[in-house]
Amino acid sequence: MEKIIFFGLAIPILGFVFYLGGTAIMKGFKAKVENRPEEQEEKEPVISQSEGENLSNEITKLNDLLQSGVLTQEEFEKAKKKILDT
Repeated sequence: MEKIIFFGLAIPILGFVFYLGGTAIMKGFKAKVENRPEEQEEKEPVISQSEGENLSNEITKLNDLLQSGVLTQEEFEKAKKKILDT
């Protein structure tokens, strides 16, 4: 008789504990997936070396024009911004 009472109480309690544990684990997995950073949003634009060299060359040419007096400082800044934005 005692065994029946013990198992009648122990089995539902153990089942409830396993249910709560499983629920907590699944909520943790769900939160982890929802908080995962977006790959495309987090990545910074990658500039290839040839593009970087082209940007550097263009800005160097603009600087040479500025130093020689062909461009004003305002024109230099506008052209530099245009190059960097594209």
